[in-house]
Amino acid sequence: MAANTIPIYSKQGQIQWSGDLKTANTAKDGTGTVETIFTAGADGARVERIRLRSLGTNVATVVRIFINNGGSNAVATNNALYAEITVAATTLSETSALLTTNEFPSAADTTAFPIVLPPGYKLLATTGTTIAAGIKITAIGSTY
Repeated sequence: MAANTIPIYSKQGQIQWSGDLKTANTAKDGTGTVETIFTAGADGARVERIRLRSLGTNVATVVRIFINNGGSNAVATNNALYAEITVAATTLSETSALLTTNEFPSAADTTAFPIVLPPGYKLLATTGTTIAAGIKITAIGSTY
């Protein structure tokens, strides 16, 4: 299917999300345990922002975002470390909103998003430490 041109506009909004990110992965090359956040369609995609939400009580960690070229993430040359964000420790509460939201673009990295992905490329995520409740990552974007 031909993409919209002159100028290029997105065809359809996309909201995609990861599984529960819990298991530590200290590899900085995108190999090992990863969660897929977003996969570009046949004409590519644009990801405007990524939102991270703790699912309960967790220790502090770092979440790393990798760009994958659509190949196996087990091959390090298919992945590039793109962005990372520190996620503070959280304590679940049923009476107040204590579970903070982390988001890209962030104040520390204002230029990471939006990002345009070629057809079939993916955004992957890892966490630096094993966390109990996990983190859910949601990507907001569109396809071309």
